[in-house]
Amino acid sequence: MQLLSQILDYMQSGGFVMWPLALSALVLWYALGFRFHTLKRGSQANVRNLVRKFQGGIRVKPKGLVDSAIAEALIITKLYGANKTTRRYIDDAFHKYEKEFVVNKKLIHALVAVAPLIGLLGTVIGMIETFDSLASAQLFSQTGGIAGGISQALFTTQLGLVVAVPGLIIGRILDKKSLNMQNDLEQIKDILCSEKV
Repeated sequence: MQLLSQILDYMQSGGFVMWPLALSALVLWYALGFRFHTLKRGSQANVRNLVRKFQGGIRVKPKGLVDSAIAEALIITKLYGANKTTRRYIDDAFHKYEKEFVVNKKLIHALVAVAPLIGLLGTVIGMIETFDSLASAQLFSQTGGIAGGISQALFTTQLGLVVAVPGLIIGRILDKKSLNMQNDLEQIKDILCSEKV
């Protein structure tokens, strides 16, 4: 109960801007977690070894996106043969995997960009409150005056950066992972479709 009270006090100390920031933090972490869960590669072995293992029957059950893509591509090459025209069929089959690579990517980038701006809005509101207290000669009053406005400004700036910075770092890591997996899919196509008819 005391923790909830402290959280509510913290949220109220930054003004009304804190609530949209908190909501954006929740949505951002949900999107990051969902994207992290979606981008499971499977095995960490290189693509050529994975293809050999699936072809030889050593690996049967796919454990991630790349494993599933290899298993599906092998079925297609068994049906249509391993040639360059088969690549079109594999491209069509891989479209669903490529859609998985960008799930929540735009949402994460938008929230990372918007959070500091919302924090900046809170900063501006706090500074306006500070200058209003100066203008109305409440400098030495007991109601908060300058300290209350600056405090509000700093709380919103702090929360905006707390939301944006980790989201930016983790989002970039997931983007890099997604790019590597897209390269893996291209390598699968090259390996399976480069054989002669």
